[in-house]
Amino acid sequence: MKTFLKIALVFMALTITSCNNKKQTVASKTSETTVNQEEGKITLITPEELKKQAENQLLVDVRTPEEYDEGHIENAKNINYFDDDFIEQMSKFDKSKPIIVYCRSGRRSSSAAEKLLKSGFKQIYDLKGGIINWTNQNNKTVK
Repeated sequence: MKTFLKIALVFMALTITSCNNKKQTVASKTSETTVNQEEGKITLITPEELKKQAENQLLVDVRTPEEYDEGHIENAKNINYFDDDFIEQMSKFDKSKPIIVYCRSGRRSSSAAEKLLKSGFKQIYDLKGGIINWTNQNNKTVK
């Protein structure tokens, strides 16, 4: 009986904690959005969605310069996520305008998007699966 009570208390605590989380995830067939009502939002986008949105928006490749030189999406600016002044470099851009980030597989850009959200960017798009997903869907890169 004591074990059951302990399990029930842990379950209730976890439920209460998860309900108080300010972040909310909204998923659709093609993209997923993490919304933080106080700061802005991060939206995962597919390569197809990126092609539709990238024309008039800032596109940033957060890989290393060496990776960028091997091939990148046309018109992408390279700002290395591992640079000590990454946020300082990104802060030169207008935080109220949408920004699209990508990396090799999506890990760095996911972390970069979180940093951008915390530093005041309002609308961040993150390429799902990174440039690997981009090229796997027969999209071109430039050198």
